[in-house]
Amino acid sequence: MQRKKILKPRIGIYTMGLKHYWKQFPGLKNRLCNYGKFITKKIEQLGCEVYYYGMVDCEQEGLKAGEFFNSKNVDLILAHSATYVTSASILPIHQICTAPTVVLNLQPAAKVNYEKTTTGEWLAHCGACSVPEISNVFHRAKIPYRVVNGLLGLDYTPKSSLTDEVTFHRKEAINAWKKIEEWILASKVKRNLQGARFGILGNNYSGMLDMYSDFTMFQSQTGAHVQILEMCDLEKHLKEITNKEVNEMREKIEQFFYISNDDSADPLAKKPTDEQLTWSAKVAIALEKLVEEFDLDALTYYYHGVDNYYEKIQSGFIVGHSLLTAQGIPCAGEGDLKTCLAMKICDIIGKGGSFCEIVTVDYDEGTILLGHDGPFHLDIAKGKPILRDMMLYHGKKGSGVSVEAKVLTGNITNLACTQTNNGNLKFIITEAQSVDGAIMKIGNTQTPVKFKIDPDSYMDQWFVQAPTHHFAMSIDYNASVLEKIADLLNIESVVL
Repeated sequence: MQRKKILKPRIGIYTMGLKHYWKQFPGLKNRLCNYGKFITKKIEQLGCEVYYYGMVDCEQEGLKAGEFFNSKNVDLILAHSATYVTSASILPIHQICTAPTVVLNLQPAAKVNYEKTTTGEWLAHCGACSVPEISNVFHRAKIPYRVVNGLLGLDYTPKSSLTDEVTFHRKEAINAWKKIEEWILASKVKRNLQGARFGILGNNYSGMLDMYSDFTMFQSQTGAHVQILEMCDLEKHLKEITNKEVNEMREKIEQFFYISNDDSADPLAKKPTDEQLTWSAKVAIALEKLVEEFDLDALTYYYHGVDNYYEKIQSGFIVGHSLLTAQGIPCAGEGDLKTCLAMKICDIIGKGGSFCEIVTVDYDEGTILLGHDGPFHLDIAKGKPILRDMMLYHGKKGSGVSVEAKVLTGNITNLACTQTNNGNLKFIITEAQSVDGAIMKIGNTQTPVKFKIDPDSYMDQWFVQAPTHHFAMSIDYNASVLEKIADLLNIESVVL
């Protein structure tokens, strides 16, 4: 269950043409607009708010279209190149409305009917003709643009057509629409990050210099707000919790997790006591109330104190943060705001996003074990995650109930978010395979991952990109859409 509604991207669409054609070739304008309406319907089916302006065929219509898209506050413009158009008609749209733009060069048919085609018929198939001109003008006007080439993908042939326009089954249409869907997903991420509220609870882990983030930089590059929280903000909610709420949360925890026995080889990993599970439930409830109070979309946290009550509170963090992560409120440990962003992006596109680092390398299997002591994205777990009592967190002060789990077997994509020496964010993206290998019973999330090259060669490539030591793991191959997200956010990205 998502705790917050994911906002739909607002997509503006228009069709290009040349006003002088309409009297010369009756029916052409209507035919091209029907292609635009077909695109509009397909985009609506992707779950978007869609605003189709119609035909832009002269400078005056370009001015009106720019104002129209501004009035709808669109997140992305799909510029449908249906036939030749003068670039002077198109430029005003994008000078007025600065939403990111994707030019759609989608030819209606695989080829024209060479024997029967007339000039009017050809003009319905020459959308590519104006794309070089538009590209040149956008470049000189310093307007970013992207282009999708391919077939329109109709499942019917218009009555006025002289050739077969049923192309939905062809790879050129399938590939084009896959790219369009990825741009839609990217715009969905951009919209949902704009004004999103990332909480910082406690502090950074002292000495982890890669974790430190410039909050002004973060907001300026993502559009998300950083809300600084104190442990007392959380503590006050603990005082208001009822027994009924605790019982309900205990049921939820036992539904989501398998409660371990004392079956671990690690003397630090034990069966959680009833008292620990009840405490984890109370902290989970307080965390939910904190999220509601501050209207949070994501949360990063860490607390280090000297034998005080706040240390006891943090011992219950991992269960509650894992539950929140599964409900669309990604939570990242050790004050890692940048990885929290990576987790949020993976969650918005519906691919999970679990908090990870390198655990160890298995040279016999050719895998790298990736995970952390939590939190974990329960929606992408292989089987039921296990709860263990960690009598001591490795390298950290404190103890508590921790999550042991691994990600579903199959295709995965890791998204690392780092900060460069010029102060900008950077994405490091890797596609790989999660395999069903052995893991340790030490209360940590662990997923054996096989990369496309051997572990040492991969780490050679990875480390030279200056990553942080954390990243988000998502299911499926998502590199293409993550690159597009980076593009729309104007964030540097590299795919390994």
